[in-house]
Amino acid sequence: MTDDELHVQTGSVPNCEIPPPPDDAGGESPDSGQAQPSPSATALQDERDKYFDLLLRKTAEFDNYRKRIERERRVQGDRAAADVLLDLLPIVDDLERALKAGATEEHAGAYRKGVELIYRQVQDLLTRRGVKAIEALGADFDPHLHQAVVSDTAQDRRDGEVIEELRRGYLIGNRLLRPAMVKVARA
Repeated sequence: MTDDELHVQTGSVPNCEIPPPPDDAGGESPDSGQAQPSPSATALQDERDKYFDLLLRKTAEFDNYRKRIERERRVQGDRAAADVLLDLLPIVDDLERALKAGATEEHAGAYRKGVELIYRQVQDLLTRRGVKAIEALGADFDPHLHQAVVSDTAQDRRDGEVIEELRRGYLIGNRLLRPAMVKVARA
């Protein structure tokens, strides 16, 4: 076996030396006994710490923002509810006066007019708040707007037609507030 063959088998390469690592490249310092990071490693650690601190700050800011928005939403909801209740209080006052007056035979007409006035006040309040009644009678049954509680055979009506409204339904804007309870015809 020649020298070249011996070098190939053992994995050594002739005339090739590997230089030792420099002393400041992460090696141990003779006076500290611990590994000293290189200047570039220290800069990377500083940058990492800076970004980690930034992450913690942004996380805390977002958490505070979320809590503030929740608090503002609660306050806004309370204000809206208070506005509606303030609008209802005069109507409650009128109902209390009507109940105190009582309905006698001789005052039945005036009593009815008073109750009709209160009903109109409620309807005005609902209109101002964007609430609309669902016109169900004679319409085709729509499960998005109606709640069928009774069905009945009806000769002169088409299948699925609302033939009686048992409780009025309401929309607020385009959103369903309460479905109408209806009686539906079946063929």
